[in-house]
Amino acid sequence: MSRRRRAVKRPVHPDAKYESVLVTRLVHMVMEDGKKSVAQGVVYGAFDILSAKQKDTSPLEILQRAVDNAKPRLEVKPRRVGGATYQVPLEVTSERSASLAVRWLVKFASAKKGQPMKNALANEIMDAYQGQGSSIRRRDEVHKMAQSNKAFAHFRW
Repeated sequence: MSRRRRAVKRPVHPDAKYESVLVTRLVHMVMEDGKKSVAQGVVYGAFDILSAKQKDTSPLEILQRAVDNAKPRLEVKPRRVGGATYQVPLEVTSERSASLAVRWLVKFASAKKGQPMKNALANEIMDAYQGQGSSIRRRDEVHKMAQSNKAFAHFRW
């Protein structure tokens, strides 16, 4: 990590098909080895599955609600104070919380072996949309960790 200055945040352009920045971020998380067209095929295939399951709602709304459900509000960060390291609970910025939610969705979808990635991603998004699944469980673990370390909140700066 550079100590001179903060890295410049580059703007994320919306994707061509859905005109959504969130879909672009999802494609970037799914992408491996720079194979963007493969990642787009996986994400758009998952959206086709979602639209087949939920005919009345668009897949973009399902993704948005799933990410909103999986977003953490608090997280813990280690702070070193006088030789001891404390897990200090901090509020998460909206940018980071959305990034964590998308990362968790992709991570838990790729962990499901024995099925194609587009099916696993569609199932994980659908589970998060309904308020269950691995990414929601991970969010609850992060909140529980922050709650249990609330006594160290005065070390925040």
